[in-house]
Amino acid sequence: MRVDLHLHSRYSPDSASSLEAIIERCRECGLDRIALTDHNVVEGALELAEMAPELAIVGEEAKTREGEVIGLFITHRVPPYLRAEEAMDLIHEMGGLVYVPHPLDRNRAHYSPERLVGLAPRIDIVEVYNPWAEAAANRAAARLAGELGKVTASGSDAHGVKELGRSWMEMDAFDGPADFLEKLARARHVVTAESGTGPRS
Repeated sequence: MRVDLHLHSRYSPDSASSLEAIIERCRECGLDRIALTDHNVVEGALELAEMAPELAIVGEEAKTREGEVIGLFITHRVPPYLRAEEAMDLIHEMGGLVYVPHPLDRNRAHYSPERLVGLAPRIDIVEVYNPWAEAAANRAAARLAGELGKVTASGSDAHGVKELGRSWMEMDAFDGPADFLEKLARARHVVTAESGTGPRS
């Protein structure tokens, strides 16, 4: 199945994509599951889960006092501007998974490599391909994830529906967060288009 773990809707201030348009686009490009990860809000993801429960993974991209963190399989909002440890612990308390997006992208608030090493026990997944990140930042994230022994993922970071279907994870069907993480570790990264034209948040 095709899974995109990082994308945004009109609930993010930098996207105008309606939930209906996202659902339709997923049908067009063959995405089987998506994690809606709007900035600092979870309402859109919860609404999408009601509209299309077979498609949606409830997520949020929360800004911490350092970089950003995505919670996957969460049940409520992760408030912004927490310490990174607090945000990650809150995600785990909900039974969710901690996904660190574009962790070393200098164009956005990011963590230092040393900080990521310190946070490693709390991190489940490291994003190693983001189309808006510099290629060097993606490569550095992949190297660090390998050194830390972390599960990796590629995300579209789509802010418009036409950006959906350019990159995804190809993986086996899963049942719940633990099974998802196990199968993501064996998944194939698929990238069909190179990076976008500028930085995203």
